[in-house]
Amino acid sequence: MAFPSPLCPLLDIDFPLIQAPMAGGATTPALVAAVSQAGALGSLAAALLSPEAIGPQCAAIRALTVRPFAINLFVLDAPRVDEAAIALALEALAPFHAELGIAPPERPARWCQPFAEQLDALIAARPAVASFTFGALDKDQIERLHAAGITVVGTATHLAEGEAWVAAGADAVCAQGAEAGGHRGTFIGDERDALIGTLPLVSQLAASLPVPVIAAGGLMGGRDIAACLALGAAGAQLGTAFLRCPESGVSALWKTKLAEAGDTATRLTRAFSGRYARGLSNAYMERLAGLEARLPAYPLMNALTGPMRAAAAEQGRADLLSLWAGQGAAKSRALPAAELVATLKAETLKTGEAK
Repeated sequence: MAFPSPLCPLLDIDFPLIQAPMAGGATTPALVAAVSQAGALGSLAAALLSPEAIGPQCAAIRALTVRPFAINLFVLDAPRVDEAAIALALEALAPFHAELGIAPPERPARWCQPFAEQLDALIAARPAVASFTFGALDKDQIERLHAAGITVVGTATHLAEGEAWVAAGADAVCAQGAEAGGHRGTFIGDERDALIGTLPLVSQLAASLPVPVIAAGGLMGGRDIAACLALGAAGAQLGTAFLRCPESGVSALWKTKLAEAGDTATRLTRAFSGRYARGLSNAYMERLAGLEARLPAYPLMNALTGPMRAAAAEQGRADLLSLWAGQGAAKSRALPAAELVATLKAETLKTGEAK
């Protein structure tokens, strides 16, 4: 029986829980399918995938489940190239490359994947749901998605962004609180001015927007989900909670660091990607803290640090890796995805019954 939430019939799920789309390899087809098969909504992070790779990834998910799933993309315009900032970044990264014994940093052949072509590939794949962050689609783009039978979810970090998504025709809005792991979705105003906590953000958006609001940011258990539902959220999106699942694609080193994390383990940084993102604090973040405000914006910095991060992963250097995680990382659990979904549902129901 479906949970009493407007999100369940909208997304055709039994429990109003979305596994967050976490770019960088975490959302394997096995993880997405397991979450969806358990009655929640699995999400494939496709922002870093080539347009040609999106279809095969969807086929791999569909080979494991007939349940609905989502695909997530970053809404990106053509990158604005800042030569001075790029030169600064190359100079700052050189010592790290030397430590790792790899070639000096250089400009990549491509800064990011082409968003327009990714969107075309997403529409061709026809997932049940498409979610977006870093920007808002226009009405024509959302009409294309709707024409293909795809439900649209936009990310907002404050009210003006939620209103922009509603005006464009989104079916639901994900309220990304400051506690969230990974990249900030802010696209109106300065990212530093949009660090609103999950609970006050959910309360404001749920009271102001005419579409279902999905809570996201630092949520790790059923009590967290229940608190957001009590504030008017129609559901919750959890990411870090799924990183230690065996189906997750993150490295064993990343999972170990999550298991060791304390309650003050995370911080925001621009040093890895040029966009504020929350992850487990490490030496790289500290060493570049004084420069991070001057580094090039996403996707330039993200592309420039790619070789360093790849080499650090190969060499087991957690001090040089972007280990994205939300503020609730200390509460992560190493459970199979389906068992975690069932546990979260039971905890949410128990919390509601205790009121």
